[in-house]
Formats: sequence, structure tokens, C-alpha cells
Amino acid sequence: MSDLILYVGNKNYSSWSFRPWIAMMAAGVPFADKVIPFDFPAGNPEFSKISPTGKVPVLHHGAVRVWESLAIIEYVAELFPDAGIWPKDGAARAEARAISMEMLSGFRALRNACPMNIRRKPGEIDLPDGVTDDVARIEAIWKSALARSGGPFLFGAFSAADAMYAPVVNRFEAYCLTRDETVLAYMARMKAHPAWQTWQAAALAEPWIVPEDEA
Repeated sequence: MSDLILYVGNKNYSSWSFRPWIAMMAAGVPFADKVIPFDFPAGNPEFSKISPTGKVPVLHHGAVRVWESLAIIEYVAELFPDAGIWPKDGAARAEARAISMEMLSGFRALRNACPMNIRRKPGEIDLPDGVTDDVARIEAIWKSALARSGGPFLFGAFSAADAMYAPVVNRFEAYCLTRDETVLAYMARMKAHPAWQTWQAAALAEPWIVPEDEA
């Protein structure tokens, strides 16, 4: 399966790219990683050459094109059923998918106000309505899952659910959004994961600055 190619945006900013990338990397899935930076005001015209939506991430697998982060994760999980991308237990797998969908469709206030920014020095900003509610809900999701699984990750071993919330770990840190000890400990474990460390090193080495993503 080494012919998998995952096209991503800037590793410093592209939260949607980070999700399938870290899911695949943590699971040991072999793939090529190609960065196309969105360093133009309207993204990058190169996106339309590789993605039907004109956006990243997009996965190429031969003639197959898969876009949208969660769809990419699901496709790869089917290709590698023994990689542990989703929890093995049926009930845990159902919950992992539910909270992943909640991340996919919700938390817009948080995402809009606090863009992912790997190299941002932690510091508070004025938060618009809705961000505090989003933070509280995510804290509740994480604490509930960790209490049931015993950790170290949401469902024990690292899974797609952790991947879907990986950009939130950066947001919580970069904008000083939580003081909860359980949440902070989970964040520390996420940031210590070798896959996270690899992405972070690449992000910090990038030369591009996107002003609209510098909250």
C-alpha cells in the first residue's frame, strides 16, 4: 500500500490535514506526504489539480481520490483493518466515531476564533461567544472517554478519535483555554507521541506565514 499519497496544507496551520496524517502515521500506515502550502489569499491554485474540492487534505490511491479528513481515515482503516485505527471494542468504536463526527460538524466558535498554529507562543486572546461552551464540551468528552478507558489516550491506545481532536490539543495550549489537570495531562501525552513530534518539527521548519491564521 506504499502507493498512498496524502496531500496536505501547511503543517503549521492545516488542522484538517493534521487529522488524517497523524492517524495514518500513528498506525504505522505507509504513505507519501506532500505539502502544498496555502500561501495565497484564496488558498493555492495547485489544490484544484489534485483535489475535486480544490482543498486539502486529499488522499490519492492509484485512481482513487478521497477527500475530507474523516473519510480519508475511514478509507485507510478499511485498507488496514489490523492497524488499530479505530477501537476494537464495538461500543468504544461507536463512541469514537460519534465524537469524531461531533468534531467534524461542531465547535465552530472555537475553530473560527482560535486557528491551529503550531509555532504560536501560548497566550490568551479575547474569546467571542460560544468558545467557552465549545471548550467545556470538549473537556467533558475527553474526561469521560479517559475515565472509561483508563488512558493513556481517549480509548486506550491511540485511535482515530485522538487524531480528530489533535488540532484541538494545539488550540487549547496555544490560546491557554484549559486549566483542567486531566485535560492537560492528556494533552501532554498527545504532544509526546512520536507522530505529533514529527509533524511539529516539520511545522516549525516551514517558512510560510498566513496572516489570517495568526490570531
